[in-house]
Amino acid sequence: MTTPPTSSPVRIGVLAPLSRPGWVQAGEHLLAGLELAAAEVNAGGGVQLDLVVRDTAADAQKAEAAVDELAGLGVTALVGEYHSVVARAVAARADALGVPYLCSSAVLDALIDQPSEWVARIAPAQSRGWRLYADFLLGAGHRQVAVATQPSVYWASGTRILREHLAAGGGTLVELDLNTLDAAAVCDTLAGSQATALLMLSGIPDPAVPVVKAVRADPRLTGLLIGAPAGQPEFAEWLAALGADGAGIPFLRYLPEQLTPLGTRVDPALRSRLGGAPSFVAFEGYDTITVLADVLRTHGADRARVAAAWPHVSVEGTRGVISFTRVPGINVWQWAWPPIQVVERDPQTLDHFRVLHSG
Repeated sequence: MTTPPTSSPVRIGVLAPLSRPGWVQAGEHLLAGLELAAAEVNAGGGVQLDLVVRDTAADAQKAEAAVDELAGLGVTALVGEYHSVVARAVAARADALGVPYLCSSAVLDALIDQPSEWVARIAPAQSRGWRLYADFLLGAGHRQVAVATQPSVYWASGTRILREHLAAGGGTLVELDLNTLDAAAVCDTLAGSQATALLMLSGIPDPAVPVVKAVRADPRLTGLLIGAPAGQPEFAEWLAALGADGAGIPFLRYLPEQLTPLGTRVDPALRSRLGGAPSFVAFEGYDTITVLADVLRTHGADRARVAAAWPHVSVEGTRGVISFTRVPGINVWQWAWPPIQVVERDPQTLDHFRVLHSG
């Protein structure tokens, strides 16, 4: 049954990393997508959205406090976040408070420990994307892979997924701890190993940028593949810090071979807002509001009714038709599955991306 639209604006809590140590450019792209979609929804009528934005700064405790504040302000739902560890804190708090949360861009499989009716996710689960990345490595002939990593639930989860999937294909994985090894020590370790690929499982600019520069400059490591499955090379910050050294580094992004008609229309508007090419994160933000607005038009602004609507969603987004289901091992309502690509910046044309693998 369709619920008549409310005449007053519906408050939506927005969470995004907009200051350091958060990945600020990701947060800016996410917010651009959310705000563009909200502006279009408001112009179209039927429901009016009031986005209440809070900066998480990649801090789980700060995000939890923001959820409490936003719930107290009466938001109908929460959206956003990029960092998986932060989104995990948001999901747990939203579930405890009974506030619907539509996660835009965080991929950690264990977004919440117990099955939740309150939480849904636009982004794919990490296990799916990172297994696809491992398939790409194996297909390219890489059997000995090193990862340069930092302590984090997210990086540890990614390392485990890669190790298990590489092992199933006859590969091995070794971890290099960036808390104990500097860039020079990483190069020395790689030179003494049989690794043919190094994956950067770390933040930017530090420690990832110094390590990439050192590896590129080391004649002992000529031909070593550098990879970044978490998507660091997607953003202009990576290119500004590394220039040509940042090209030819395969990473995951969540875009299809061709955008939907909606995505094709949205792309130039996002470019205008961002002053450059939109990342997949911007499209994730746009899709988040597109889905939520459809739910609000159909089911109204009651929190429980919004959460109950997740399994009934079927909405054309910028990258495909979005619907949510229960996926084994995933405790939230999950879009199964967003498109995934392994891409790299073309060394000859740095602002062009080459698709290497998709699924």
